[in-house]
Amino acid sequence: MIKRLVLLLLGLLLLLALALVANTLRQGSRQLEVAPLPALAVDREAVVQTVAAAVRAKTVSGETPVPGVAAEFDALHALLRERFPRVFAGLEREVVGGHSLLFTWKGSDPARKPVALMAHQDVVPIAPGTEASWTQPPFAGVVEGGFVWGRGTLDDKSNLVTQLQALEMLLAAGVKPQRTVYFVFGHDEEIGGRQGVVQIVALLRERGVRLEWVLDEGLAVTEGVMPGISKPVALIGLAEKGSVSLRLAASAPPGHSSMPPGPGQGAIARLAAALVRLDAQPLPGGIQGAAAEMFEAIAPEMPFGPRLALSNLWLTRPLIERELSKGTATNAMLRTTTAMTMLSAGVKENVLPGRAEGVVNFRILPGDTIDSVQEQVRRIVADPGIEITKHGEGFEPSRLSTSHSDAFRLVERAVREVFPDAVVAPSLMLAASDARHFDGISDASWRFMPIRFDSEDLKRPHGTNERIAVDQLVAMVRFYHRLLTLAVQ
Repeated sequence: MIKRLVLLLLGLLLLLALALVANTLRQGSRQLEVAPLPALAVDREAVVQTVAAAVRAKTVSGETPVPGVAAEFDALHALLRERFPRVFAGLEREVVGGHSLLFTWKGSDPARKPVALMAHQDVVPIAPGTEASWTQPPFAGVVEGGFVWGRGTLDDKSNLVTQLQALEMLLAAGVKPQRTVYFVFGHDEEIGGRQGVVQIVALLRERGVRLEWVLDEGLAVTEGVMPGISKPVALIGLAEKGSVSLRLAASAPPGHSSMPPGPGQGAIARLAAALVRLDAQPLPGGIQGAAAEMFEAIAPEMPFGPRLALSNLWLTRPLIERELSKGTATNAMLRTTTAMTMLSAGVKENVLPGRAEGVVNFRILPGDTIDSVQEQVRRIVADPGIEITKHGEGFEPSRLSTSHSDAFRLVERAVREVFPDAVVAPSLMLAASDARHFDGISDASWRFMPIRFDSEDLKRPHGTNERIAVDQLVAMVRFYHRLLTLAVQ
């Protein structure tokens, strides 16, 4: 009897193994088969010097108004007018909200839905005290060692300049678009876009404009970043996370530190206990939405072991999700994340504070909402004495665009033609962009920058020693030239 059970168990295990292998082999490559494009001649020196000059315009967005910044935006606009005369002469140009730019390349076929390419003009400030850590001054626009150095080279003036460079080349070649293309260049993306792109969207909505798709900054061509795959991976964001910050506060009678209350009774102790509970209990999540689509796309390109695991999530899901939860970036793709960011209590070392406050920032996964996050926090904290209120405004996660559409295939084709060594995969953008503001007037929004990033480059946007390689700028022009060529046909 035992022998029969053992044989039966072995037989079942063998059948399971065969099923896993068969299902893995059945998952063929999802990559679009296209021929690489012949190299497009690009005026390398022109684009490099334009990006360098754009960096010198200190178009800084801060939480408080930056003195003299209006003149910096004016200088940037003057530079663009000088370097791209055909764009300024041939397209309708509107200035919105003070310094945001809306260009309209009018198409001949009104039946075709227009599309929009986006970039933003503003940059974040330099962290105080870090200026000396830069290899080159952050706003000098130095070209050295095959790189353009400075704030905005990656985020986001390189996209701004290379889009206009590609458009200038198409205009010089006499291209007449069938489809209308909007170029949207906000001036306050780094602080939410309320005066810039939000106003542009309102303007387009008033005019009855409905876009087929929008392409904004976002994910990139990553090299050596994705575990288990040796090829570069070009990630196209289908959505972006939302954000809300919650203030947790505990109150208690103030008093002298020589007579402290019992364990867990003081304001600081009570708040600390609540924060520990939040830190120890991540919000629920899993492989879903954009993350699921990403793994479906890259699994067939992996070695057999990882490929087998990702191709059989019906069995391996708990194990895969547990492993992904160990990495900061991969964990953030699975769930709404919890980050302790601010803490305040007390005014003197021998005084028991009457109030202790902490601020926790949550980056919200599409499918969750601000309200659902607040409910989860109340459940985890499980202390009615802890006040939980919103800190700041927050915003909901964006809509999840589909990757199963002709529009996505068009962008994917341009990526594969210009970056033929890269695997293209849909994904989720963890940060925020102006693209989310278009959810109400566009069918889809993509978030992708035609820039190659390795693990070191990921630290540079908003950080120290932001820079971009000269060769990268040339590839960016080629990508936008090809994407526009496909889009306007």
